Amino acid sequence: MNRPVEQGALTPSASSSDGNDEFLNGYLETLAMVERLHRLLLDVIKDEFERLGLLDINAVQALLLFNVSDNEVTAGELKTRGYYQGSNVSYNLKKLVDAGYMHHQKCSVDRRAVRVRLTEKGREVCRIVSELFARHAVGIDERNVLGDVRLTVINESLRRLERYWTDQIRYIY
Repeated sequence: MNRPVEQGALTPSASSSDGNDEFLNGYLETLAMVERLHRLLLDVIKDEFERLGLLDINAVQALLLFNVSDNEVTAGELKTRGYYQGSNVSYNLKKLVDAGYMHHQKCSVDRRAVRVRLTEKGREVCRIVSELFARHAVGIDERNVLGDVRLTVINESLRRLERYWTDQIRYIY
């Protein structure tokens, strides 16, 4: 498959069959859209934090705090939940602990594992992100951004795609 062309658009390779081109083009558009949406989400979070003058935390770290929320977790649990990749988690957790957004302590069961939870400062970031998302939900609903499409339909489709990709990683066909 060819890689990104203008503005990150994915294009099918010349070897794709004509009968499958329409579906392939739709799939590639979906892949590009998922990637762009994730980057935009991070930009929206970044802009909110800049607006509030919170410059010592980046959007990825704020989203990590939001995902941890009231839980006490290990880096491994964050990875297995599918939120983050390996070194990304460890690096950001260390930064968040050093900046006072998270507490950490050795796990009593497995002394190699470190459990983390939010500090009051981390809970404040979680609250800010939560309020941002709540404002978005109201705005999307009030402006009828999605038209007649329900989020449950979108989410179910994305879950099926997630299951398919997970099966590909695990070599299940």
